[in-house]
Amino acid sequence: MQLYSILGNSQKLDGGAMYGNCPRALWSRWSPPDEENRIDLACRALLIRDGERLILAETGIGAYMEPSLKERFGVVEKDHVLLESFARINVHPDEITHVVLSHLHFDHVGGILSAYQPGEPSTLLFRNALYLVGDRAWERAVQPHARDRASFVPGLTEMLSSSGRLQLIHHPEDHPLGPAFRFRFSEGHTPGLTHLELLDPVHVVFASDLIPGTPWVHLPITMGYDRYPELLIEEKRILLEQLEAEGGYLFYTHDPRVAMSRVARDAKGKYSAVAPLETLDGWTGTAHA
Repeated sequence: MQLYSILGNSQKLDGGAMYGNCPRALWSRWSPPDEENRIDLACRALLIRDGERLILAETGIGAYMEPSLKERFGVVEKDHVLLESFARINVHPDEITHVVLSHLHFDHVGGILSAYQPGEPSTLLFRNALYLVGDRAWERAVQPHARDRASFVPGLTEMLSSSGRLQLIHHPEDHPLGPAFRFRFSEGHTPGLTHLELLDPVHVVFASDLIPGTPWVHLPITMGYDRYPELLIEEKRILLEQLEAEGGYLFYTHDPRVAMSRVARDAKGKYSAVAPLETLDGWTGTAHA
C-alpha cells in the first residue's frame, strides 16, 4: 500500500473555538492568531493506493460555498484545491473507488461537491466511488441538533442517498475494504464519528476531529465544537495508549504543518506528537516520505 496526504482548501477559524477552554495565552503559542483571532487550519485528506483501489478518507471543505459563506467560514482559496492536489499525483477523481466520510460536517465533506458557479447547482464528484459513512454519523446529519445544524451541507444527504453509491457502516469489521482495514467509532466530538484505521502493514488511524492536529494530542485540549469534551478526552486516552504501545500513527486532517506522527508519553504522563511527517507521497510505512 501507498499513502498520500492530499491537501484541500484551507481555513481560518476562531482560535478560541478551536481550543475550547484552553487559555489564549497558551494556545497562541501553538497556533498564532491573526488580527481577527483566527488560526490557520488545513483540510487534509488521506489517499490510500491499495492495488487497483484508491481509497480516500475525507475530502475537506472544498470550494462549493458561495462567496459570502466562504468569507464567513474562512475558506482561503477560491479554486478546488483538492482536485489540484490530485492532479499533481496524476489521479483523476473518477479513479477513486471509495470515499470514507468520518462525519458530514461541511469542512470534512464539502470537497465531494463541485466548485461554486453562480446560478449552477453543486454536483457530486468521485462518480465511480462508493461512499462509506458511519450509521450514527449519518443519522446525525439527517436529523441534526440545533447546536450543530449549521455544520451540515443542505441537501447533501439527499444527494448521497440518490447516488445509489452510499453504504452505511454499522460495525468496525463490517465493511467492503477487507481485513487490512477497520473502522473505529467515537462520540465525544459528534455522534458516531467514524475513523478509518489501516492495520497492515502499519497501524494508521485517521483521527478526524477527535484529534484534529498535534496540539490536541495533549489530553486536556479539546475544541469548543466538541459535543462531550470529557468523553472525548477518555476516547483520546484509550486511542493514544494503544498507538504508543504499538508504535502506530495518527493522521491529522486540520494540522497546518503536520500530516502524520507517532505519539509518546513522558514521565509525567503527558502525550505529545513525535516523529512528525509533513507530507506523505507514496509512504509505505518503511521510510519517511
